[in-house]
Amino acid sequence: QVKVVESGGGLVQVGGSLKLACTPSGLTFDSFAMGWFRQVEGKVREAVACIDWTGHKKYYDDSVKDRFTIFRDKANDSMYLEMNHLKPEDTAIYYCARGPYFGPPDCGASWEVNRWGQGTQVTVSS
Repeated sequence: QVKVVESGGGLVQVGGSLKLACTPSGLTFDSFAMGWFRQVEGKVREAVACIDWTGHKKYYDDSVKDRFTIFRDKANDSMYLEMNHLKPEDTAIYYCARGPYFGPPDCGASWEVNRWGQGTQVTVSS
C-alpha cells in the first residue's frame, strides 16, 4: 500500500518535548522536498516547517522558530520533527507532506503537496 506514515504524537505537558517521525510505505522521499503541517478543527491547515530535497535548507513558521527542528535521515528515507518547549497552542493534528520533486523548502502557496500522511495528534496540556 502506498502511503506516508506519521508517528510520535501524544499528550505532553507545557514545556515538554515530542519527536514526530514520517516514513514512506511503497514510495520514496528521496529527492523530494518534505514538510510538516498542522490543523486545528475548524481552522485552515498551516505549514509548520519544510525542508528541501537536500536536507540543507529549511523553513519554519515564526510560531515554532527556535523550538522545533525539522530534519531528514536520507539513509533511512525518513523525516522528523523535533518539538521542544511545547505550548498549548501547538495542540493540533500534525501531517507529514511530500512536496515537490527537487523542491525548495518554502512551504508556500505554490509548494505542491503530492502525498499526505493520515496525521498524528499532538496535545499539549497546561
